[in-house]
Amino acid sequence: MSSKSSSSFFNSVVKKQFMGISGLLLCGFVIAHLLGNLTLFIGPDAFNKYGYTLTSNPLIYAAEAGLMAIFLVHLVLAVQLVIENRRARPIPYAYSRKHSGRGATLASSTMPITGALTLIFLVLHIRGLKFGTHYETEVNGIVMRDLYKTTIEYFQDPLHVLFYVVAVCSLGLHVSHGFWSAFQSLGLNHPKYMPKIKCAAWAFGIVTAVGFSSLAIFSYFQGGR
Repeated sequence: MSSKSSSSFFNSVVKKQFMGISGLLLCGFVIAHLLGNLTLFIGPDAFNKYGYTLTSNPLIYAAEAGLMAIFLVHLVLAVQLVIENRRARPIPYAYSRKHSGRGATLASSTMPITGALTLIFLVLHIRGLKFGTHYETEVNGIVMRDLYKTTIEYFQDPLHVLFYVVAVCSLGLHVSHGFWSAFQSLGLNHPKYMPKIKCAAWAFGIVTAVGFSSLAIFSYFQGGR
């Protein structure tokens, strides 16, 4: 292997490792965000208090900036790796098929597509909810944004519900592969533990898809009351 090829391979491995780390951090955000949003099922006050607790924290801007940085790192690395793979030879997200013992799956082969759909979804989600209609309510004597009303109102459009469900199912598929693949990229692919990690990854993907989908569907039916 030439020095140029060796350097290129090393850079590719490093990029995959950083992509794996950023992906795992984003997975942590996804599950934390889902757990917080589940307060929607408890009621308006619980959901609005959750939103108020986040937005009233002075560290929220630093947290959002950090999250955005992680997301951009993940996105840029993903684009670079896709371009490099197409210019050279197909290099899977983590290790080669020889190492994994398996061919491409639906989740692995559609990673660029599900990733792009997630990006579109994120932009529309932020615009429609975070920067959507602003209502105010009072909970325990504190005036705060009525995010519950904004959310219910947003999901009265069946197209919003449909796109949201499709997008989060796509996200679930994306993380189901990305989660365990990140461990491989980091060299943590012990044959004893990898099958368990893969099961956990699929469970995580299903929970992500079902959990977020249930929020949109629940909101849609709440509007009829």
